[in-house]
Amino acid sequence: MTDAMAWSRRLIFWTIVIVLAALAPVRAQSRDDAGSDHRIQVVASFSILGDFTKEVAGARADVTTLVGTNGDVHVFTPTPADVRKVAAAKLVIVNGLGLEGWLPRLVQASGGHAAIVVASSGVALRGADAGERHSTRHDEGPADPHAWQSVANAKVYVANIRDGLIAADPSREAVYRANAAAYLSRLDALDREVREAVARIPPERRKVISTHNAFGYFEAAYGIAFIAPQGVSTDSEPSARDIAMTVTQIRNAKIPAIFLENLSDERLIRRIAAESGARVGGTLYSDSLSDENGDAPTYIDMVRHNIKAMTSALVD
Repeated sequence: MTDAMAWSRRLIFWTIVIVLAALAPVRAQSRDDAGSDHRIQVVASFSILGDFTKEVAGARADVTTLVGTNGDVHVFTPTPADVRKVAAAKLVIVNGLGLEGWLPRLVQASGGHAAIVVASSGVALRGADAGERHSTRHDEGPADPHAWQSVANAKVYVANIRDGLIAADPSREAVYRANAAAYLSRLDALDREVREAVARIPPERRKVISTHNAFGYFEAAYGIAFIAPQGVSTDSEPSARDIAMTVTQIRNAKIPAIFLENLSDERLIRRIAAESGARVGGTLYSDSLSDENGDAPTYIDMVRHNIKAMTSALVD
């Protein structure tokens, strides 16, 4: 497909989206017309943020996600149904840091008036040109957007979501604060659990290969080195040179294990394993949760699954 054809298809898509959004009836949110049981409408950009939001909101909000379980937020394309979700929402929870490159057009197309909460706001950034900057905007970049991979950062996300819910629905402040406090306590326990697991891995074996560079914050927090043939996004394929360099690095550094990711084509990792002699240590979850029947239906389950897979592969 030529660039002109691709541009033309995108233009047609967004024209249809805007027209449908304009025609869709959006019922104004009001506590008065639903009584004390009224639940605010909240949209989260992808499944991990949806899980955080459900933990804090409890039964007091209807939480939907745009990019569902086992979905890739990097390459997501919104649909007219997504426009209607955003149009009806009182609150939209996003990661920011350029992760949701499709978001600004979606919000504009919706014509809605939802408040936007940037869940990553306040985390210390990693990645190109990040320095000591802190996240404040939903379109800020370039930086590694996968800040939730550090449990300490996940706590920042939860606090931001709590404050956003309180601002949108102040009559239930006590509920949101209590739910957030209980969940933050569970995250503290999770952080300790991860550190104890890493401590069992010999220092010289704390290095792995993953499909794309989604674990930089995990590496900084817990000391397991990650090398990836892809960058921080999955929207481009690694070159033959990237793959050859990765294979050489595995051999030179004696990296003991490489991992698949639930969103990536496993052929890349299996090719690297075959050429390098490293063994495949299992599947890691990076940018998305699994469905309810999978290994990582919640954020806490995801982190536990990942560290168990790494421990199993790296401990002698």
